[in-house]
Amino acid sequence: MTAPAPHSKTWRNATVVAIRRETARAKTFRFALEEPSTHLAGQHYVLRLTAPDGYTAARSYSIASAPDESHEFELTVERLDGGEVSMFLHDDVTVGDELEIRGPIGGWFVWNGDSPALLVGGGSGVVPLMAMLRLARRTGRSDLVQLVVSVRTPDDLYYADEIAGPETRLVYTRATPPAFPRPPARLTRDDIPQPTDAEVRSYVCGSSGFADAASDVLIGVGIPTERIRVERFGPTG
Repeated sequence: MTAPAPHSKTWRNATVVAIRRETARAKTFRFALEEPSTHLAGQHYVLRLTAPDGYTAARSYSIASAPDESHEFELTVERLDGGEVSMFLHDDVTVGDELEIRGPIGGWFVWNGDSPALLVGGGSGVVPLMAMLRLARRTGRSDLVQLVVSVRTPDDLYYADEIAGPETRLVYTRATPPAFPRPPARLTRDDIPQPTDAEVRSYVCGSSGFADAASDVLIGVGIPTERIRVERFGPTG
């Protein structure tokens, strides 16, 4: 188990220094802290909003940026209709705003960058896996990582300008780009890179339905259940 970060239980202010759009319903927010905060690929922060009357709402968001020793990190947030926090982030937050965060948190669904990893993400479940891919590329260890991303359409793909590469396989379930070699369909065994390293650990992130289906696919290609780590998410907003 990874030891918690020194500030993981403390609420701190983080300043929004950049915002960029990933898809029609997702934005990446870059935050800066007053002092360096080291995270692990796969961890998350809790973000808290406080209303003038004292009412608070908090949500957990996976970290999308690779670990480093800087003062900055990125969270990618999907806008959910009726979501208290996600709608505020998308509709009201601008560069220069300060928000409360707590973390980084998590010690099980993390990758340290020194062992084989098979990453399987569905939709916005790619966010923590992107931190792992970015870490592998930044440290020159892309040979350790294979990423499989399942999305409905090309317009739903996060990080479209950088995610493609020799480590990545894209699976579209409803529509594909022009001349894409794979027809739209759900994830199957054929989408999993083979052969897999005997020491590979697989990280699956997505909705409960996707996580269950992807885990079944991985078991079907011979990956033991004890080497599959799963992170599920739901529409908490």
